[in-house]
Amino acid sequence: MAIATKADGTGYPVRFDVDYPERQNRLTTFFRLFCAIPIFIVVATIVRGGAGILFFPVLLMLLFRRKYPAWWFDWNLELTKFEARTGAYLLLLRDEYPSTDEEQAVHLEIDAPDAGTLNRWLPLVKWLLAIPHYIVLIFLGIAVLVVTIIAWFAILFTGRYPRGMHAFVVGVGRWEYRVVAYAFILSTDKYPPFSLS
Repeated sequence: MAIATKADGTGYPVRFDVDYPERQNRLTTFFRLFCAIPIFIVVATIVRGGAGILFFPVLLMLLFRRKYPAWWFDWNLELTKFEARTGAYLLLLRDEYPSTDEEQAVHLEIDAPDAGTLNRWLPLVKWLLAIPHYIVLIFLGIAVLVVTIIAWFAILFTGRYPRGMHAFVVGVGRWEYRVVAYAFILSTDKYPPFSLS
């Protein structure tokens, strides 16, 4: 696992990595979209059923009480980890079927927020300040789609995901989770870097 640690206090408070698989199953790769249907029904039920990331309650608690209940953060973190495992499976980064509760080979860490140090007014505009990231991530998302299609063929013919392509897709995921933590989970006031690393 190559997650950078924040031991010196200078790293960004969100870290994401996916272990590189040496070999991948060609059969499950070929049928990946069909294999993923059950887990996507679970994700859609949770997220679209109204139990997604807690944004507005956290915003109101930070604004009026300067509190971020630990169990709300834990919910947001675990849901985001589950979505990360599901995304890694769909993007062919790993062959293991996504677990609803185990880390597996997809590593996402978001530092717990200290509500006393968070700016109480910034959550009102964080989603707006992140617009430049959304624009860049749209174009990166298109690139990830193209890379995933190419990787699909590479896995079918060689049984391996090209390492450089794997690193690129993981880097885009890292960027996306930093933006999610900043603008929607509201766990940090540190503006996300424009970086895949």
